[in-house]
Amino acid sequence: MPKYDKADIERRMVGAVESLKSDLTGLRTGRANVALLDPVMVEVYGSMMPLNQVATVSAPEPRMLSVQVWDRSNVTPVEKGIAHANLGLNPMIDGQTLRLPLPDLTEERRKELAKLAGKYAEGAKIAIRNVRRDGMEALKEDEKKKDISEDDRKRMEEEVQKLTDRFVAEVDAAAAHKEKEILQP
Repeated sequence: MPKYDKADIERRMVGAVESLKSDLTGLRTGRANVALLDPVMVEVYGSMMPLNQVATVSAPEPRMLSVQVWDRSNVTPVEKGIAHANLGLNPMIDGQTLRLPLPDLTEERRKELAKLAGKYAEGAKIAIRNVRRDGMEALKEDEKKKDISEDDRKRMEEEVQKLTDRFVAEVDAAAAHKEKEILQP
């Protein structure tokens, strides 16, 4: 039974790119983005819950987030959760709604965030290269077991390398786009 599975390799590389894109949406740019509050956890009903399970987040203006809390008794815990998330946001309570004005990013903070985007991209590239290594090892093992010929192994190694190149280019493009977005005043 051959160990090499091209579909599995591609699925794992897609997963690395999707994970990167998810990480990048959480990075703050100059504009309001509802994904900015995705990592916020709120202590309600005696347990920790993601913010999106107790409130609706929207971006009514380019520099403002609005959090509509569903249960009035959860307004204070939601405010505390946002304050403790270290996002640099100061919620203003307006009934069951919290308004979060986004302060302008300083040049220094923009550079830090761009560097962080680069770090996320490097992590995704490492994950993709690890998947490539696994694929190459599986091919060598299949050749050793005489499941495939040397020519087949070389042809399939080229396929794996092409997949790797394609996904690394996708990572680079996503990171470059995010860095440009962050550095734009």
